[in-house]
Formats: sequence, C-alpha cells, structure tokens
Amino acid sequence: MKRVALFVFNGDPFCFIHVALNAMDMKDRGYDVKVVIEGDATKLVSLLRNETKPGAAEFKKLRILGLVDCVCKACAGKNTALPAVIEQGFKLCDELSGHPSIARYKEAGYDVLVF
Repeated sequence: MKRVALFVFNGDPFCFIHVALNAMDMKDRGYDVKVVIEGDATKLVSLLRNETKPGAAEFKKLRILGLVDCVCKACAGKNTALPAVIEQGFKLCDELSGHPSIARYKEAGYDVLVF
C-alpha cells in the first residue's frame, strides 16, 4: 500500500484546499494518507470552523474522513488555536521539541510531502 503524509505549514486557505483535495483523492485511490497540520496552518483549525470561509467544506470532509493525523502542539499554542484543536478532537503531536516529527512518518514508511 502506498503511504503518504502531507505536512501543511502554509496558512493560506487556498493552499490548504489543495492539500485536502489531494488527500481525499489519494484516499479514494487506496493510499494510506495522513495530513499533519503545522506552522501557520494551525490557525486554519480555528478559522475553517466558519462554514462561510474558503476551504471550510474541504476541512470538514478531512475531519469526517479522519485524514488529519495530528496538529502541531507548539504551533497551535503560538497561534492561539489550541482551544479549537481540542474542541474538534484533533490529536496534538509534540515529540520533536513540541512539533511533529517528520522522521517518525518516514520510519513508518510514509512518503512525506511538505506544503
């Protein structure tokens, strides 16, 4: 099985939409796909709860499909998104000085793409 981890750092909702669309497409094609929300993209966890915002529909689909593997604890804290992350039930990752480890995904056999 093909395994891909999509790390989204970019806080632009339109970049996030592309990550979400690709994650869903890969899932539909049989990939084991995980989305990791990092950096400024952690702000989107709060922003995209508002269904009128661009990317909100794609974000909701990612949540429903369970494709978000985790959210960076350090960046969510810095960007005041921790309450939204917790409220929505996302897992926080912090094994690399407060951030998710790319090496952990590589060691588990995932190809890592960074946005």
